[in-house]
Amino acid sequence: MHQPETQSVSQEHSSRTSGKSVTHAPPAQSARQGRPNRPRHLVFEQPDCRRATVAVVVPTYNEASNLEELIDSLFSLPLPNLRLVIVDDNSPDGTGELAEKLARRYNQARSRITVIHRPRKSGLGTAYVAGFQHALADGADFIVQMDADFSHSPSYIMQMLGVICATGMDVVIGSRYVPGGSLDENWNWWRSLLSKWANIYCRSVLKIRVRDMTAGFKLWQRDALREIQMESIRSNGYIFQVEMAYLSEKLGFHIIELPIHFEDRRVGQSKMDVSVKLESVWRVWELLWRHRKRVAGNTGSSARPHPPVGSERHAAHR
Repeated sequence: MHQPETQSVSQEHSSRTSGKSVTHAPPAQSARQGRPNRPRHLVFEQPDCRRATVAVVVPTYNEASNLEELIDSLFSLPLPNLRLVIVDDNSPDGTGELAEKLARRYNQARSRITVIHRPRKSGLGTAYVAGFQHALADGADFIVQMDADFSHSPSYIMQMLGVICATGMDVVIGSRYVPGGSLDENWNWWRSLLSKWANIYCRSVLKIRVRDMTAGFKLWQRDALREIQMESIRSNGYIFQVEMAYLSEKLGFHIIELPIHFEDRRVGQSKMDVSVKLESVWRVWELLWRHRKRVAGNTGSSARPHPPVGSERHAAHR
């Protein structure tokens, strides 16, 4: 039986602190019966989780006009151990060269920016996989994925980090489609309709509860991202976000959707045209087939001991 989709934060806090110390979070139980518990990488023992190592992974292609402002915004956050991983696909506008220049500026005292140069435009999915693998190898406690065009405001990162540290969730999704979330008023009706239809379609076919399946703004605990097994991810476009959300829920991760305002990009044009989005229609069925054995091995098991947390403005899923 599914847990209720929402419950109050105050109730959860009370249940977690009554009779036990929040410095010892309960271990996560694997979604597969008979499988050893997956250790959850929590930082409750830290009085200030802002000191955790947070890696932000940003794929870029022709983002030179946005990059410097984005980096300044990220490093203005009160996160002393924030690191940035830029994955550039040989941008013709010089984004890669600018990233290197900015890295030299910020890396004078210690390494804070890593720039991964790829020889050609190879797709969003493989860019994120490369960035995630680097962040994990570099010891990041948490990994943020976001766009470089300010459609995802860096100001939400502190809120996302606070939620994941307070609740022990595996994934926090910056969501447009939970109460309190919204789209930029400059989106035309067709673009808005296509986005909402895509999410309804994906949820229906894949039978999952995440509302914003195509969201590209997420915060991951490192152990959750490792359990995804990045080498198994094949999607390389719009469908990449869907595949990550699908595996997260079907593997039994605790997921919370945090409402955000999704802004239209400040400069330039969207790289996701209608043909790319429509291609995702049949690729959703491909996901079902490709992950059928792995997903089948994680169904019908007992519930994890850590209940979902939410409020009227948050949607939580187990």
